[in-house]
Amino acid sequence: MKYSEYIYEKAFQFEDGTLFRGLKIAYHTSEREYRPGDKVVWVCHALTANSNPEEWWPQLVGPGKLIDTEKYFVVCSNMIGSPYGSSGPANIHEDGKPYFFRFPAVTVRDIVSSMILLRKHLGIEKIDFLLGSSIGGFQAMEWAVMEPEAIANAAFIACSPRATAWVTAYNESQRMALEADPTFRACEGLDGGKAGLRCARSIALISYRSYEGYNATQFEQSDDTMFADRAGSYQRYQGKKLADRFDAYSYWYLSRSVDSQNLGRGRGGLEKALARITVKPTVIAIDTDRLFPVEEMAAAASMIPGADFHVISSDFGHDGFLLEYEQITNILKDILCRF
Repeated sequence: MKYSEYIYEKAFQFEDGTLFRGLKIAYHTSEREYRPGDKVVWVCHALTANSNPEEWWPQLVGPGKLIDTEKYFVVCSNMIGSPYGSSGPANIHEDGKPYFFRFPAVTVRDIVSSMILLRKHLGIEKIDFLLGSSIGGFQAMEWAVMEPEAIANAAFIACSPRATAWVTAYNESQRMALEADPTFRACEGLDGGKAGLRCARSIALISYRSYEGYNATQFEQSDDTMFADRAGSYQRYQGKKLADRFDAYSYWYLSRSVDSQNLGRGRGGLEKALARITVKPTVIAIDTDRLFPVEEMAAAASMIPGADFHVISSDFGHDGFLLEYEQITNILKDILCRF
């Protein structure tokens, strides 16, 4: 897919009222230019991913894949607050230093508002299929409420219309890990908070996976093990892996974005907000997802008019949205056949 950047020269108003001029939105599209009449598929990415779904969803997105980048005009926009091109705390302020905590607070609605700006910039009037997982699913849900007339079909995968106390508790624990690293608050460079970020990622990973998944892949192989360390080594590896490609400040901001998810805010509550969704919706839950359990997603689906509800089976918890691509393909292919 092709990488591009769009700079919105007018003042962008964040949900908290902050005005920000020159908002940059990084995005990927199919290689060819958009033509009116093209069938548009818009993918919303998850927390630490980027705007190129061919990299993090390679089994589903690309030439000849389910989401065929040659058959459809595929778009994925990088979230504001991310370090992967869009404006965020890692960007350089006019004083020559990163914004750090001077960057405005970012909500899911702010992220979707930036995507609407990009949609208009690209000249796209109708999105034929909008889909997202995790915080990408938050964005897809929010967009379906904000601009129902601009979307024909949508899939909300492993997500929720409102962040629960359970989700926020995990996020706050991760932010506490960042803040416990003395280099994080020092704001002396983007390497600040790396130790805290490694710990935060370890906490997050436990919430993304499941009892079954860990015991299937990280159980000690020897019957004579004295101190179990295989899972511990895995946690440290995954923490370092993220810290090598992400910065702690972007992670702190994006975790707060997750906590902002509340479709009912200012709309009379969740039920009234979800009733405003007029797209053809598909809701997909994962049977071992600890963050967004099946019963929570089923309740949300029951409030969305005409929603199709599916449950996929996985040993890998919330991360099943990345790994159970065959099951997801079997569900999504029916949506793509509609247009």
